[in-house]
Amino acid sequence: MARLFYHKPQFAILDECTSAVSVDVEGSMYQYCRESGITLFTVSHRRSLWKHHEYYLRMDGRGAFEFKPIDTDTEEFGS
Repeated sequence: MARLFYHKPQFAILDECTSAVSVDVEGSMYQYCRESGITLFTVSHRRSLWKHHEYYLRMDGRGAFEFKPIDTDTEEFGS
């Protein structure tokens, strides 16, 4: 995350980057990225990250996938 904050790229792919931090710190990190104009693609199992994203991509491991907006219909998905 330090490199992301330093370089401030247009977009970044984050793979489980917040697994070792609290939800509060996670929120601050994602808010900073939003304020800096960094578009984030996140790979994570943390449902708490949903509020920082507009869409989700779910892959089933057999070639099928879903790409949908995050809304009340998708809230049951995740953990």
